[in-house]
Amino acid sequence: MKKLLNTLYVTTPDAYLSLDGENVVVSVKSEEKLRVPLHNLENIVTFGWQGASPALMRHATETGIGLAFFSQNGKFLCRVEGETSGNVLLRREQYRIADDRTRSLAIAKNMVGAKTANSRAVLSRFLRDHPMSADSERIKSAADYLGDSLEKIRAAGDADELRGFEGVNASCYFSVFDEMILQNRSVFRFGTRVKRPPCDPVNAMLSFCYSIFANECASALSSVGLDPFVGVMHTDRPGRRSLALDMMEEFRSVACDRFVLSLINLRQISADDFVEKENGAVLMTDDARKKFLTAWQKRKKETVMHPFLGEKCEWGILPFIQAQLLSRHIREDITEYPPYLWR
Repeated sequence: MKKLLNTLYVTTPDAYLSLDGENVVVSVKSEEKLRVPLHNLENIVTFGWQGASPALMRHATETGIGLAFFSQNGKFLCRVEGETSGNVLLRREQYRIADDRTRSLAIAKNMVGAKTANSRAVLSRFLRDHPMSADSERIKSAADYLGDSLEKIRAAGDADELRGFEGVNASCYFSVFDEMILQNRSVFRFGTRVKRPPCDPVNAMLSFCYSIFANECASALSSVGLDPFVGVMHTDRPGRRSLALDMMEEFRSVACDRFVLSLINLRQISADDFVEKENGAVLMTDDARKKFLTAWQKRKKETVMHPFLGEKCEWGILPFIQAQLLSRHIREDITEYPPYLWR
């Protein structure tokens, strides 16, 4: 199993990354601020506009270290990748499945089913942990609706019908998301999911977290030789990592949403951590992103039981496990793709 190493997050917008021997050097205005041995890293993620040296990018591609660039507000820009790993036959079969509506639909059903089941589990867990802290009837009703929709997902006749169920279920889930916010509700109120641009602190954190996790899913898929741009549910679009977005659906509620809720409910983030732009967009400050990413790295080291493997593993390697299971299914080593189901 892939060992969970560290991800270096560089949040200073005018930082420049370079290579010195076997170290990545982070400099601001030509002044060295940080030096990290590359053998300690699995990924480097930078937020800003200065970029990285060609020498560092070449070294990253040769050693398999992921190097991804994001804008300051968390929008994915690009990744630096080297020679594709894995058997070419695996990707050829992946492309055949993507073009086969029946085979791609079977995988997509498992992913959407897992997303729905996990969203329901998040609501049910909240009700058990905080029975007197929210409108329990609304949350229970939403959880029941999600549970009842699982049979409809299994019976979906095509991808469009499946996407319809997924969209309705997401709306149902987010309709009670605000009920799970227990602290500082004058600042952290959630009305509806707004992506571009996020218009409140909760949406800003959700979008930021989804971007980070999508990049981790893309890295995991690439590591086993799959093409993260060719999916089974998200349609092909230039620059869209469709398969990474597909796989991320299983984890949105249990990995990202619960993490954002914990930051709010444990008062680890406050109103001072956000700024509102002239166009109404609400963004996280540099300090907020640092706090967010520090907590995210800590969360990735927590352990959870994987239901299919029957083994404990760290949150951080779950995307790599799922990527491996998907590749095994594509190779026909296992009869169907087993999605991640949170308990």
